[in-house]
Amino acid sequence: MKCPQCQVELVSAVQHKVPVQRCPSCQGMWMTGQELEQLEDEVFDFGEHAKGTLVFESAPSAQACPQCAAPLRAFRYRLYELPMQYCEQGHGFWLAAGEDDRVLELMKREEKELKNKLAAEDRWSAMLRQMRSRSFVEKLKDLFR
Repeated sequence: MKCPQCQVELVSAVQHKVPVQRCPSCQGMWMTGQELEQLEDEVFDFGEHAKGTLVFESAPSAQACPQCAAPLRAFRYRLYELPMQYCEQGHGFWLAAGEDDRVLELMKREEKELKNKLAAEDRWSAMLRQMRSRSFVEKLKDLFR
């Protein structure tokens, strides 16, 4: 397979414990959908359903899929300001140099925000349970007697 950016032959490599096809020239990498999920899962523990939609909308790209030569589609990764490209035939994703680190950074942030939301929901539920308890209601009634 050749790099969609500079047409150099891609080589097998391991990046963040994930096998990828890397360009020795531009340092971009080709990942299958499963490999991209593995990368995200290095820092995100809430499961695939909690990640949200990967591609909301896309536009044609000038680069071609290294596997089938079909034009790649450009998109913003999970609506973040991180441009990526993918093959509509499902062969994989093209990440420019450093975009793998950015994916990890974004997924760490997403996990932290999700943990904070869940903690807030737990505190709110506990407060509602306390407010519904008989002792709380009795205390409230006593204030108005």
